[in-house]
Amino acid sequence: MNQVVQQKYETVIGLEVHLQLKTETKIFCGCANVFGREPNAQVCPVCLGLPGTLPVLNKKALAYAMKAALALNCQINSFIKFDRKNYYYPDLPKGYQISQYDNPIASHGYLEIPAEDGRVKRITIKRAHLEEDAGKLIHDEGTNSSLVDYNRTGTPLMEIVTEPDLRSSQEAYDYLQNLKLTLQYLNVSDCDMEKGSLRCDANISIRETGDPCLGTKTELKNMNSFKAVKAALEFEERRQQKALESGERIVQETRLWDEGRGATVSMRSKEEAHDYRYFPEPDLVPFVVDEGVIDTIRRSIPELPQQKYKRFRSEYKLSDYDANIMVQDADVANFFEACARLYPQPKKICNWIQGPLLQELNARKAHVRDLRMTPEYLTTIIRKTDENVLSNLAAKEAFQHVMETGKSADEVIEQKGLAQVSDSGILESVVEEVIRDNEKVAGQIREGKESAVGFLVGQAMRKTQGKANPKILGELIRRRLLA
Repeated sequence: MNQVVQQKYETVIGLEVHLQLKTETKIFCGCANVFGREPNAQVCPVCLGLPGTLPVLNKKALAYAMKAALALNCQINSFIKFDRKNYYYPDLPKGYQISQYDNPIASHGYLEIPAEDGRVKRITIKRAHLEEDAGKLIHDEGTNSSLVDYNRTGTPLMEIVTEPDLRSSQEAYDYLQNLKLTLQYLNVSDCDMEKGSLRCDANISIRETGDPCLGTKTELKNMNSFKAVKAALEFEERRQQKALESGERIVQETRLWDEGRGATVSMRSKEEAHDYRYFPEPDLVPFVVDEGVIDTIRRSIPELPQQKYKRFRSEYKLSDYDANIMVQDADVANFFEACARLYPQPKKICNWIQGPLLQELNARKAHVRDLRMTPEYLTTIIRKTDENVLSNLAAKEAFQHVMETGKSADEVIEQKGLAQVSDSGILESVVEEVIRDNEKVAGQIREGKESAVGFLVGQAMRKTQGKANPKILGELIRRRLLA
């Protein structure tokens, strides 16, 4: 039944992402652009829109928006004009929002995502524009009132709008993941959804497969994670398919995602589009950005994750999986490369980063730049393990001590006595003692049961508290009993 429905209908999705730019101040005034202050602690007459005040555009916000647009392969419009979007809502004290209407800062871009057939799919970015954020309504449960925090009012936002090119919830999820990763590499936003730095609305409609006309869309809001976006789209896809199958009419509306119920619920009808009465912002004079400035911004764009992924595959011979893991965080990717330059064993370095290092990052909820482990310390541990100076167990112990103390790997190995004993003269006496204490096992080895060597190696390791080199122990036991 599901297969028949999937063949009969096609899902069409478009996404609108609001990105908070991480400038030090707001977009049109000098108020701090930080998260978590006391309510209404970072407001001024300008961001509150009091009479007689004049906005001044934040130059860095403009540069950040252009940088992001260029990285998304957009065409930059050097003619900058702002518009007033007029509507009233309690979190918008001015009664209007300064935005861009008919002349966005950029348009006609794209972002590539993995396709189901193993190739890549290009998602078209229709437009990207700058605007100011509104405040935040706080609904206090148990009372009949709501409070307003205007701290966020005037925060610089970049809205990135796709064409309806997405055909599944998984494609939407992949697009958002790739978009977030690209923006993090650019360092124009922290992309923290919990702080509201990255917000997404989704438009979804269903049509019969092959129909060139779009179906009636619904707009989905209130999704606080990419997984929530995926789940909301999946629910709405099923709801609309079921409605069409039963002959119901899809209503154009805004629907909220209810995480607890795992369902979308109707918020308001959108039978008719809002008339925002856009007109050019009278307090901000249009201006032109010099092409030389745009070229300078273009040159500041770093190697992006898709490019880095391809290079890691070719230069370091990493697998698809390993390369993908390494590029998911720009700092982790840089850490990996720093290690590879010091000790050209990329696969081993990759294993240590994927294992112990990322486990520590997750446990501490930290970034790699916050850890005490450096590329020099990690490569020392890996190299000494390869040289049999450290056993695997001792290497992990050294790693933990470096993480906790910040001391160098060499210092930790010496202070904790973690280096393996490889001196045959010292280990021969241990081997003799182990053979003497385990004559029955020794006899089995003499009779050809070589698998029993491992037992004696384990006994010798115990006597040396794990400091003996197991490979040398095995060689000494075989020489002693099988010669």
